[in-house]
Amino acid sequence: MDIFGILSMIGGLALFLYGMNTMGDALVMLSGGKLERILEKLTEKRIMALLLGALVTAVIQSSSATTVMVVGFVNSGIMKLNQAVGIIMGANIGTTITSWILSLSGISGDNIFINLLKPSAFSPVLAAIGIVCIMTGKDGEKKKTVGNILLGFAVLMFGMETMSGAVAPLKDNEAFTGMLTAFSNPLLGMMAGAVLTAVIQSSSASVGILQALCMSGAVTFGSAIPIIMGQNIGTCVTALISSVGASKNAKRAAFIHLYFNLIGTVIFMVVFYLINGFMRFPFLEETVGAAGIAVVHSLFNIGCAVVLFPFGDKLVSLASFTVRNQKTPEETEDKPAEISALDERFLDTPSYAIRLCKKAVIKMSEHTVEAILMAMEVQSDYSAEKVSEVEKLERLVDDYEDSIGSYLVKIAGKDLGKEDSHLLSILLHSISDFERISDHAINVAESVKKMNDQGLEFTVNGKGELGSLETAVRDIMQITQRAFVTEDLKEAAKVEPLEEVIDDLVMEMKQRHIARLRKGNCSMEAGLILEDIMTNYERVSDHCSNIAAALIEIQSDELDMHQYIDVKVKGSDPYFREEYLRLKQIYLLP
Repeated sequence: MDIFGILSMIGGLALFLYGMNTMGDALVMLSGGKLERILEKLTEKRIMALLLGALVTAVIQSSSATTVMVVGFVNSGIMKLNQAVGIIMGANIGTTITSWILSLSGISGDNIFINLLKPSAFSPVLAAIGIVCIMTGKDGEKKKTVGNILLGFAVLMFGMETMSGAVAPLKDNEAFTGMLTAFSNPLLGMMAGAVLTAVIQSSSASVGILQALCMSGAVTFGSAIPIIMGQNIGTCVTALISSVGASKNAKRAAFIHLYFNLIGTVIFMVVFYLINGFMRFPFLEETVGAAGIAVVHSLFNIGCAVVLFPFGDKLVSLASFTVRNQKTPEETEDKPAEISALDERFLDTPSYAIRLCKKAVIKMSEHTVEAILMAMEVQSDYSAEKVSEVEKLERLVDDYEDSIGSYLVKIAGKDLGKEDSHLLSILLHSISDFERISDHAINVAESVKKMNDQGLEFTVNGKGELGSLETAVRDIMQITQRAFVTEDLKEAAKVEPLEEVIDDLVMEMKQRHIARLRKGNCSMEAGLILEDIMTNYERVSDHCSNIAAALIEIQSDELDMHQYIDVKVKGSDPYFREEYLRLKQIYLLP
């Protein structure tokens, strides 16, 4: 092989790896986080977990990605360790699909239909369709994602063909065939496969490279089998790296992956070569093609899963023995489950990561509503314990905002579809408003505490009016939270009319309060506290309006938030005027 052949080999390898990476990323994006959510929920039965692990890996074309995802699930507490075993076993089976797809490059024959199955025949068509989809599709649209899948696959296959063509002249090169013969040594071949896979961190890619080398006609079954065994060990490196800094259980999940492949390889190697020592397998001297590699790869991984499936619990015990149960300070820290779930490993699957954020914001909104309702209880039935509870909820909501906000910023740097981009914008808009609402809850509680400490009391009329206002604020909070959870635009449209009614209530209450002050029916100190409480409730309704308006504006892609509010307040919307007048009758001051 001359310098140009080497350059051709390097170029083909680069295209192959780039195409595989592009296709894999696009497949993950197209799944929209659905596969991850299926894995998260349907893994109670180990056989089901195995089948799902195989399916997900076959779709996203990467056992490493599936296993890293599982490490993230276990680390965040979403999945138990014994549930992860089945998925890891299934991932090893699912990854064999890639080798079968790549084996198409080895098809030969004169029949036109057989030739149409060759990548050199259909890859150019896929590339043409893919580039049209990419050029005509908008960012985030499924059309563009499908284009990336097709183009990635075409580039992958072109790289495969280029590598195969570059190594074809090496068939008669004694140095090359001598090097491959050295790999017939089981230990040496296994080490070579493990190192190659560990470096490129993809067993699918390393198997593809081996299949390309097979096109030279110089690779025998005896050389290929140990390399394939090693590739299954090398692919564990990705999960092990991912588990660094993770929880004990996450590390155990990575070790389960390692032990599964290591034990399976040892059993296969010992049994296979022991039998070969007594009755020599003649096929070991025969040259192997791309399809032969796919057969060996599949038989090995399916065989490992069948043999080790009954011993899943033993693998868990072995991993637990390796990673002892001594809690670190980080693990003893008591974090809400929704915050713990925001694992950085999920950033590689942004669709799933953003839905984890949605779950966390929903929980954050529940705590916010709880804080407001507790503050109202403090006002109607004061106790120091309730004030402390409001303060605790406010700190908890602050923690949610900090964690979710940082995570969302990281997701924003990823490639997102249109639906995910909308959800990201809604979440970014909403978390600050929910956090500010909890601040107003603490303000109300502190105002009531101040009044209690000074022995002040509202007038009977003031209490009645405040009760009406609190009913309206309670309703707007619940409507807003419900609209946010369901992303229901009809529900969100109910918020702005009620916010306007609350503004009117506050205005009227202030006027009545001034009248009471002039008559001497209310003390100045109590009046200032009442006004402070009213102002905080009014701010709560404003933040509810912001959340609902952001939801409508982002989903509809039409107006900006301020334009939306202006249109509604000006009364140009018939629904708004009708709803506003209806609500005004419901929340009349006594």
